[in-house]
Amino acid sequence: MTAKPALTLLLASPRGFCAGVDRAIQIVEQALKRYGAPVYVRHEIVHNKHVVNRLKAMGAIFVKELDECPDDRPVVFSAHGVPKRVPAEAKRREMLYVDATCPLVSKVHVEAQRHHKQGKEIVLIGHDGHPEVIGTMGQLPDGAVTLIETVGDAEDFEPIDPTNIAFVTQTTLSVDDTADIVAKLQERFPAISAPHKEDICYATTNRQAAVKAIGETADLVLVVGATNSSNSVRLVEVAERAGAKAAFLVPSAEHVDWSWFEGTKRVGISAGASAPEDLVEDLIAAIAERYAVEIEDISIAKEDVVFKLPKEVA
Repeated sequence: MTAKPALTLLLASPRGFCAGVDRAIQIVEQALKRYGAPVYVRHEIVHNKHVVNRLKAMGAIFVKELDECPDDRPVVFSAHGVPKRVPAEAKRREMLYVDATCPLVSKVHVEAQRHHKQGKEIVLIGHDGHPEVIGTMGQLPDGAVTLIETVGDAEDFEPIDPTNIAFVTQTTLSVDDTADIVAKLQERFPAISAPHKEDICYATTNRQAAVKAIGETADLVLVVGATNSSNSVRLVEVAERAGAKAAFLVPSAEHVDWSWFEGTKRVGISAGASAPEDLVEDLIAAIAERYAVEIEDISIAKEDVVFKLPKEVA
């Protein structure tokens, strides 16, 4: 029997679930326990099909909008946050609703509202159409927030009063790209108000730093995550920039193209903040079937953040 070729796996840590995702999933599970099935969930609770399918099997029904929900069953709002009109409509219909918005996204909502009350024009750095961006913009009246996606947008932005603006950001952006956009805004508008504490969340920052650490010496980096997960897509970009010869996003081990491994000696593995750890374990097992694997843990931080569950399900 031919010996398996040797391969070093660089396992990025932290990876996978963050505290906000963990809390959101627990909220759906606890709502099902407390109120029985079905429990309705507006939008994917987190951006991961495996998570969504497991909760469906437990009795969760995923919908796009509230008008698909009956008045007499609980509804959970996703971790990405929702525009103000959504809970307002749920209240009007006297529905039992549970808001699973990540507390770090809620922090951005509060910041945006505070700046708006102070009469500032607000810039949101983020990706058009992402549920988190829709939710943040939906905290304020139409037209109160200008979305900026690129350094070019920051160049072109013309505020009403250059001395009276503030910026907030989506929590799952590329740390480096966002720094470039912020630098451009601060160069053009020195008086611009910044968040008290950076809006990009600790989990996004840590996962990107760990991927940078593995990307520097990896021939290939695989990020386990969904294609609609902003933080997962960013990890692939970070790996490539860090020096990985190639980097790919894989929803699961079944999506691996084994030709990517040709000529590789060092392969990095990470997972987006909404990807369950069992998908990472499945990927490692699939690689170990084909290669004599030696695992190196590359850890850049220990995470011990836990968010309390809301009273409706605690």
